[in-house]
Amino acid sequence: MIHSKVPDLPWRSGAGLVARSYKERNKGMVNRNIFQNFEINEQEIEQQVEEALGVGIDADMLAVIDKTVQNFDPGSILKGKIVNHIGNDVIVEVGLKSEGTIDASEFDDPGEIRIGDTIEVLLESVESDSGLVQLSKRKADRIRGWERILEKHKEGDIIKGKVTRRIKGGLLVDVGVPVFLPASQVDVRRPGDISEFINTEIEAKILKIDQERRNIVISRRKMLEETRASAKRTLLSDIEPGQIRKGIVKNIADFGAFVDLGGLDGLLHITDMSWGRINHPSELVRLDEEIEVKVLSIDREKEKIALGLKQKTESPWTSVEQRYPVNGVVKGHVVNITNYGAFIKLEEGVEGLVHISEMSWTKRINHPSEMLSVGQEVEVVVLEVNSAKQEVSLGLKQLSENPWTHVANKYPPGTIVEGKVRNLANYGAFIEIEEGIDGLLHVSDMSWTKKISHPGEMIKKNDMIKCIVLAVDQEKQRVALGLKQMTEDPWARAIPEKYLAGQIVRGKVTKLTNFGVFVELEPDLEGLLHISELSDQKVEEPQDIVKPGQDIEVKILRVDIEDRKIGLSLKRAQWATEDEEGGDKAEAEHQRGGLDSHAHLGTDRIDMSIFRSKAKAPKPAKADAVSPNPENQQETTGSDDNPADVQ
Repeated sequence: MIHSKVPDLPWRSGAGLVARSYKERNKGMVNRNIFQNFEINEQEIEQQVEEALGVGIDADMLAVIDKTVQNFDPGSILKGKIVNHIGNDVIVEVGLKSEGTIDASEFDDPGEIRIGDTIEVLLESVESDSGLVQLSKRKADRIRGWERILEKHKEGDIIKGKVTRRIKGGLLVDVGVPVFLPASQVDVRRPGDISEFINTEIEAKILKIDQERRNIVISRRKMLEETRASAKRTLLSDIEPGQIRKGIVKNIADFGAFVDLGGLDGLLHITDMSWGRINHPSELVRLDEEIEVKVLSIDREKEKIALGLKQKTESPWTSVEQRYPVNGVVKGHVVNITNYGAFIKLEEGVEGLVHISEMSWTKRINHPSEMLSVGQEVEVVVLEVNSAKQEVSLGLKQLSENPWTHVANKYPPGTIVEGKVRNLANYGAFIEIEEGIDGLLHVSDMSWTKKISHPGEMIKKNDMIKCIVLAVDQEKQRVALGLKQMTEDPWARAIPEKYLAGQIVRGKVTKLTNFGVFVELEPDLEGLLHISELSDQKVEEPQDIVKPGQDIEVKILRVDIEDRKIGLSLKRAQWATEDEEGGDKAEAEHQRGGLDSHAHLGTDRIDMSIFRSKAKAPKPAKADAVSPNPENQQETTGSDDNPADVQ
């Protein structure tokens, strides 16, 4: 009877129960009247219990309990059984007088929460404010994971894990415990956004294990570099030009794409991507895309590989001469416009250039966009094909007849034309004689006598003027025009007949130079008064004798028709004046001319009969008396040393 009741004694495990003695537990839990009813004393009961268990209750029983009961100190890892799941709370029995609770979020997979399953938990508190035992599955898992990692891995080992989230400076990776992956160690080339690795499984190398702080730093980059180093050696020993290889696009730049061939990146330049026109490599390839490329060249010393995509197909330039014969008319689409011309797509991979000079025979084009626009379909003429350089020259103006072929017949030399001054340059003016046909009026052809520094002194832009055609160069497409040729050249008759050597004329000083003085004899006509002809005395500076704007009388020494020069002398005119005071003044008056004679150039003529009718010989000059030397006489009458340029 007593033996049968022993299993019914309150032997439940618990931290509080183990702490108390067996007798104290029975005092609070056993009804002593039961012993009296059975007429059994307390000592007999204790003796029979001891015999049944085979140990002493006060000493040995606690030792047995310690072997079978868990450690219930806070911070201990316990085994518990899931007994219920209510909302976000998972109820776990760990052998205490109260069950413990775990937040359901501590389970990575909600499917892991199954009633009856045994799990490991960390005892955080025996009794919380709510009266429940506080447990943590996540902390227990981390402790066990840390123990497993220290047991199985060391620094330098490769470890697998799942990227859970991004933190400051890098990523957090779960390998059983959270470990740190710095952003600089994520990949060989630092990615633009490391967040793209979240929720992905990765392999990495353990760089450092800090047991005191329970911290582990890993590097995926280090592992990849070591792996790539081995793969690179294998690749460089096997790869050859001409091979077709598969690779992964790892980076895209404006000039091309880098393709990982397995240990080494090759460059796929934008010019080797397509026979046709592409503006950016991203039009053909994408990051992390697997593509097939052709190996073009290898520099094993510098570890550089050039790749091609378009070389996998035949070049469209192989038979381009047969498809596009010279002078043939073809159609195409404008794909690009530059300052110097427009590119026309004739077919995929074949483009030709219409240079700006080949767009119009006559129209002045500042930019090709004035004639063409991108996407426009046009007809062009094939001018030249160079398959070696992959160039096709095209023309637009050749579709119509060149109007310059008729310019020579339409405007022969001597033709009077009227046109608009389109533009002025330092050397002349461009006159539009018809739409697209310009002639050049050079400054030297603007006036017979006036010296012109810039055409703006004679004409203005947009003026309408009449000119005469001097010459037509059909090959160079040039027309030479003249303005002064509209009137007779005064140097042909008017000037030589009006101004004679030995004549005294009146003029105005216009310009002083270090070699002499320019004197205006009449509008647009000047003569040169050399410094040696200013005075009998040696003259250092012309301004010592004359001033600009001063009216003076000079003697004509010579008139050079060929060089269009008139040489003058002041001192000889003064000598003549002195002779007049003692001689025939009437004769001298007939020898005068210049501004006071009111004569003009052009068709007006000077009546020279008055000179021819005089039988009286002129009086000898004062110089003849002073210097009878014939050589001196010849020198004073003017020489090439006294130039007078007239333009």
